[in-house]
Amino acid sequence: MELTKKTTILFPPELHRRLSKLAARQGSSLGALVREACERQYGIAGSAAGLEAVEALAGLRLPVGKVGAMKRESVPAAGALLP
Repeated sequence: MELTKKTTILFPPELHRRLSKLAARQGSSLGALVREACERQYGIAGSAAGLEAVEALAGLRLPVGKVGAMKRESVPAAGALLP
């Protein structure tokens, strides 16, 4: 990724200290940590991250019923909705 835009962010000293320590533990820079957090928080992740997420979801083996059965389980009977 080419970094061509610069933004200055002011942090309170304690937050800056904690984020810097976290970045160091992850073997990353503070800037990379903030960029990653922004992408995750605001859903601006790149297409590679989106594809990776889709592949992870597709790989899950979850117990899923038939469509009709799932509809009956998710929609209450009329008697349950009326007094």
